[in-house]
Amino acid sequence: MSHDAHGDVTVDVLELADELAGAGGTASEEAAEYAMRLGDDALVLAQRLGAWISRAPEIEEDVALANIALDLIGHARSLLHYAGTASGRSEDDLAYFRDEPEFRSAWLFEQPNGDFGHTIARQLVAAVYLFELYGRLTASADPTLAAIAAKAVKEVDYHRDHAVQWVLRLAGGTEESRRRMIVALADIWPYVDELFRDDELHDALGEAAVRPSTLREPFDAAIAAVFAEAGLDEPRTSIARGGGRRGIHTEHLGPMLAEMQVLARAHPGASW
Repeated sequence: MSHDAHGDVTVDVLELADELAGAGGTASEEAAEYAMRLGDDALVLAQRLGAWISRAPEIEEDVALANIALDLIGHARSLLHYAGTASGRSEDDLAYFRDEPEFRSAWLFEQPNGDFGHTIARQLVAAVYLFELYGRLTASADPTLAAIAAKAVKEVDYHRDHAVQWVLRLAGGTEESRRRMIVALADIWPYVDELFRDDELHDALGEAAVRPSTLREPFDAAIAAVFAEAGLDEPRTSIARGGGRRGIHTEHLGPMLAEMQVLARAHPGASW
């Protein structure tokens, strides 16, 4: 950053390769769709966590959730940048100038923050799932996806530990914190199944993608270990029908996108 004689501030232009993991590749149509799904999951969850800034139960947690959100923004930028190479769109185009049916986020990531227990329950599922996903994706036949995953998995490992520690703390805390943790897990659990559904895109991508169904067993094992340590039972709930990968979303996504996109749409092309 530099200052001129009149006090104006200009920001040095960074090379894209310095900012984004895996920058430089061009995505096929199928790889772009896959990257869009993962990028939208990260973007939507980051926006949700950002709403906790200045509202977390303690200052240290305010910083922790903000840092997790920033990590997810980084994942979303890399994935949406790669997705955009197939159509000539930037990551900002994809984040701010798509309508709700064009998003591909799974329903879990769209769920509202609720109380802190609900946010932690969502974080536990999301972080364990993403850790397993990115760990496998580092071996992708697509070098750009592999590079993005190699960076992301290290950060998601921290997110996973953060969520696990909070589940143990809330489940082993007061009667009220334990009650809220149990309620939150029951409310989140219907949205788990959608994360592990295969479809024709995974058939088309072959070794370039991770087949979601292959992640279910390690996910269940990791979650079972956390529940055992916390003295919790896996919730017995119905399964949500899902549909986020096809552009069918919960009632929660639209208002969140409206808030996230309003400034960019009101001032298209603006920069600072």
